[in-house]
Amino acid sequence: MAEQPARKAPKAHQARVIRTERITPHMVRVVLGGEELTGFGTGEFTDHYIKLIFPAQGVTYPEPFDMARIREEFPRDQWPTTRTYTVRAWDAVHRELTVDFVVHGDEGLAGPWAARARVGETVRFLGPGGGYAPDPAADWHLLVGDESALPAIAASLERLPEGAVVHAFVEVEGPDEEQKIAAPAGVEVRWLHRDGRPVGETLLAAVQDLDFPPGDVHAFVHGEAGFVKDLRRHLRMERRVPRDRLSISGYWRLGQTDEAWRAVKREWNDQVEREQESASAA
Repeated sequence: MAEQPARKAPKAHQARVIRTERITPHMVRVVLGGEELTGFGTGEFTDHYIKLIFPAQGVTYPEPFDMARIREEFPRDQWPTTRTYTVRAWDAVHRELTVDFVVHGDEGLAGPWAARARVGETVRFLGPGGGYAPDPAADWHLLVGDESALPAIAASLERLPEGAVVHAFVEVEGPDEEQKIAAPAGVEVRWLHRDGRPVGETLLAAVQDLDFPPGDVHAFVHGEAGFVKDLRRHLRMERRVPRDRLSISGYWRLGQTDEAWRAVKREWNDQVEREQESASAA
């Protein structure tokens, strides 16, 4: 068997914090920009994401910054940590990249950083990646998610044309976490308030109770892995939504760190799909 070439580490982009804004009590918007973003761009997807790079505490990396060199020369416990966030917007004319962060005090890594980010601060990131955009040929669209999926849902709604048939459900903790979204005329986001209940409970109930319009649906369902698993079962087995018309994944999992979840996410998703295919064939 021929030896496989070594996988190259992706090139890191660099930007500066241009401005920040707390848009709700638990959502902070950070806008990145600068000459360093010349040549950066996103594609056709509305769920584009980047991986923010956070240096290990007390570690200084050689310049120019090179992930491949770092992984080769530094011990693993000194490698940077990455956190994945959806691109809320990209303004190519002004070279401004907008990213929204859910913030719960000092919990986590990226959220506290966003809350304290200062204008002029340098940021590095990988990407963009992505895989979903609302299909204009679909008869209607289903958009479902918690706070972590809100940037992608908002970007998708802003992409849809006038007259689109859309059912959009977003779960947040309470009314003060709702945001204004430039949805097409006639489309309303249904804000569901958790009010201390388990994450995703209101979303599952809302979709189960929804009177599905006729025709081809293109669905986007993302957020905490537990409710995503339940909704995947409902949509695939009870609503018979074809797999290729469903963008669905757990962005995060309750009780697990980001690293722990990423380590098992692919296997977990494959196992869920196998279980549902087996149940469907029974």
